Amino acid sequence: MTAKDLKNALLQEAVQGKLVPQIASEGNARDLLEEIRKEKLSHGLDFANAKSGKRKSKKETVLAGSNPCDIKEEEIPFDIPENWCWCRLGEIINIKSGDGLTSSQMKKGNIPVFGGNGITGYHNISNIHKESIVIGRVGFYCGSVHITPNEAWVTDNAFITTYSEKQIDKRFLVYVLRHLNLGQDNNATAQPVVSGKKIYPIPFPLPPLAEQKRIVVAIEKFMPLIEEYGKKETQLKAINEKIGTLTKKAILQEAVQGKLIPQIASEGNARDLLEEIKKEKAKLVKEGKIKKEKPLPEITEDEIPFDIPESWCWCRLSELCNLYTGDSINETEKKLKYTNVKEGWFYIGTKDVNFDQTINYDNGIKIPFEKDNFRIAPKNTVLMCIEGGSAGRKIAFTNQDVCFGNKLCCFNSYKNEIEKFIFYFLQSTLFTDAFKDNINGIIGGVSINNLKGMLFPLPPLAEQKRIVATIEKILPLCEKIGE
Repeated sequence: MTAKDLKNALLQEAVQGKLVPQIASEGNARDLLEEIRKEKLSHGLDFANAKSGKRKSKKETVLAGSNPCDIKEEEIPFDIPENWCWCRLGEIINIKSGDGLTSSQMKKGNIPVFGGNGITGYHNISNIHKESIVIGRVGFYCGSVHITPNEAWVTDNAFITTYSEKQIDKRFLVYVLRHLNLGQDNNATAQPVVSGKKIYPIPFPLPPLAEQKRIVVAIEKFMPLIEEYGKKETQLKAINEKIGTLTKKAILQEAVQGKLIPQIASEGNARDLLEEIKKEKAKLVKEGKIKKEKPLPEITEDEIPFDIPESWCWCRLSELCNLYTGDSINETEKKLKYTNVKEGWFYIGTKDVNFDQTINYDNGIKIPFEKDNFRIAPKNTVLMCIEGGSAGRKIAFTNQDVCFGNKLCCFNSYKNEIEKFIFYFLQSTLFTDAFKDNINGIIGGVSINNLKGMLFPLPPLAEQKRIVATIEKILPLCEKIGE
């Protein structure tokens, strides 16, 4: 059970009246609710007009309380003790929006400014002169609950909450409001919003005041233990993620060194495979499908980083793959020419390649099929970012032909059956270390020429397939370690 689960379980016990024993002498919540009503009426709130949605002022929404009997049986989520009672939030709290501030105003003074997500800046004038409960109104933090310092400014991104301080314990109210998750099921808009119309009708389990205080004492006895557990949980998760990452690196390094699976003599040798690949490359050059390249220097003994099995051989990446970057399209051109195209190749930019090695294909940008001057990354090839902050870190395997951006490099192998081994090699420490050593320039990247010259430990084809099958069986287990 996670710390979050424990916290939810503790608060659920609290709001169901199961956290502390009941004491008959503490009275009952029905009398307490009646006192709250009287106090609210004495402050000029008209409960009779609550359902009409009338407002006391421009900033204050008045729904307040309908009679407890208005709560239907199907609305009640659980049983509560006999001396408790169900009411609606609008019967015990009132909310009103804070006041707007410009971004420049929030950088002046020393008064904390509260928006929907807690302190967002500082101002030099306060509109609250005591500790108050604030509820996030809009955005990602809508429905979040905070307590302000003694003096604070609340923006119009949040609600200031008022309640009967004589009849309701502030800390109890805050714990229950947080547990109610006021922002859930908000309207599905680009900017989530929670309002009085949503908050006020919510059923609220109200205990007698004395029990509220005892519940808070019990919660605050256990909460620090749960918080400490949460810290340990976070630390353990970080350790597990690190272990998972290190294990993955170790597996891939073992794979490219020929140590992951046993050698089988009948599987032939990589030198014959390399000769086949060279013939295929020469054929493509003759057909004019690729350009003839200058021969790269022979691999010297000093370059070889480790020993490999006898049936393997060292080569350079350019002997195995045609390496090339894609085409750059500016944003204006994307919108004018390549948005909402019905038929065409998906255009993949760096942002569409995710760190989890997936590709967001349907991003709204397509290159019409007649635009055959765009470079294509064929199905079952590797795309890797080789320039910018994601260089060497974003890599994916295509499941269809795509056009792609100029910061991505396609590793298009000359022999179709070796592309998966190339994919895993490019994630090995051997390659990533060499890649980092070759990064240069202001933006930070590795040139195609430098990539072409990098060393590659080539196994026989049958062994490559066995290695890939083993990797794909083990790597999901590494991912689970970090969960």
